[in-house]
Amino acid sequence: MATHDTDALIMALERGPALLIPLIREVPVANLKRRPAPEKWSAHEHACHITTAHGLFLDRLDRMLKEDNPVIKAYLPEDEHPEKLAGMDLDASLARYVRERGEMVERLRPLTHDQWERTGRHSEFSRYSIFIMFRHLFLHDMLHAYRIEELAFKKDW
Repeated sequence: MATHDTDALIMALERGPALLIPLIREVPVANLKRRPAPEKWSAHEHACHITTAHGLFLDRLDRMLKEDNPVIKAYLPEDEHPEKLAGMDLDASLARYVRERGEMVERLRPLTHDQWERTGRHSEFSRYSIFIMFRHLFLHDMLHAYRIEELAFKKDW
């Protein structure tokens, strides 16, 4: 079995919005911005955070395609101000997510095997290729989707 199935990864990234948007819509409106604890994000914040990643990943893609083994600085969620996320318009953010994810998928489709294998030196990972980077994006989506689902069906507030 191939270890890098780019078609499967592209398909997963492409279908991300179809999973995430209905999920965020299941969160009761009264609980969308409710935090489970002061230092934990609300479902609204998780959803808006997901919509902000595309620019970062496309910038990294451009660098990794143009430069040989560039240094990739880690993104830390703590760098993102929760007040900014809480203040974002959810509907506009989700529309942007759909649009930008579609654009991203179209950028990925024509990549060759050699391009998928191009690497960067990530500050936190021992290996980092274009494939790993976009698999990371998919897993990032699913991590936040899981957090949204926890909040959507939370019993005890």
